[in-house]
Formats: sequence, structure tokens, C-alpha cells
Amino acid sequence: MALRSVKTPTLVTPAGVVSSSTVNKPQSFRFASKPTATLAIHNRHLSIYGINSNLKLKPASSAAKFRCSASALTPQLRDTLEKLVNSNKVVLFMKGTRDFPMCGFSNTVVQILKNLNVPFEDVNILENEMLRQGLKEYSNWPTFPQLYIGGEFFGGCDITLEAFQSGELQEVVERAICS
Repeated sequence: MALRSVKTPTLVTPAGVVSSSTVNKPQSFRFASKPTATLAIHNRHLSIYGINSNLKLKPASSAAKFRCSASALTPQLRDTLEKLVNSNKVVLFMKGTRDFPMCGFSNTVVQILKNLNVPFEDVNILENEMLRQGLKEYSNWPTFPQLYIGGEFFGGCDITLEAFQSGELQEVVERAICS
């Protein structure tokens, strides 16, 4: 396969400007501001749908790593979560609602709370992606549902189910409601 020179356009990205240059195929782009990866484009060809490319990310160096510095848990979201969790004795962050759970694990926790006749606030995390991601950081728990009792994170489905079966959940809920 012969290499051919291709003039690449100047690209502006959130990470920086990729300069225009003549390079041999396969092409490699390096980002101007502290690159963390090199974008290599191989086997570019035209089709009726436009230019098709096989994109591959290659590390710029062995020490380079991707960093996600943006946090979904903004100060405003933290304040809102703290007010919600502290103003209700029992709060369940779940997929769906108590009347229409959209996840088997969420449904299990709803049924447990209903079985214990626990009044609880339900919050559908599927309605807001920022809430969902921020709540994972707030609780330091990666999955849903998330149950809060007396302003404290209690656990997810497995922990709630075990506590229900042992009788611990009823004790914790009674203490929180009576306080």
C-alpha cells in the first residue's frame, strides 16, 4: 500500500487547536494544549454516507492518562440533596416512581418499604442525568436504588433486603421516624 500525502484541515476542539499540516497516511493528530492522547485515523474512504474512518486512540506517552475533572456534584446540587435528605425521614432515590418502578431492584426496595408501612419520599433519578451522576458522588455509591434513612445513606437493594430479613431495617426506620 502506498502512502499518500493528505492536507488536513485545522480542527478546533474543546481540548485545543489541531494545526493544519500535510501528513502521510495513516494520519495522527496531536492536540496543541498538553495532549493526553493521539488520535489516529486509519483507512479513510468515501461512501454515499460521507467519510468513514476507523478511529483509534493511542496514548501520547506511557504516563498520559485521561482525567475527568468535571464533577456532576455541583455545590447547588449538594445543597439540594442535603435539604431533601434531611427534611424527610426516609428518601428513596430510584429508577421510576413508587407507583411505577422501572427497575427490579427499585421495585424490591419499594415493596419492602410498603410492607413495613414506611412513609417515604421517592425521587426518580431517570428524569435528570446530572442528579443521577451527582448522587453517585454524594453517596459514594455507584448503583441505584439508594435509600436514605434519618438523613444518612443506608444502602442499596441488597443491603436493604438483608436488613429487612434480619429485622434491622424496621428498627432503624422506627428510630428515624420517632426522632
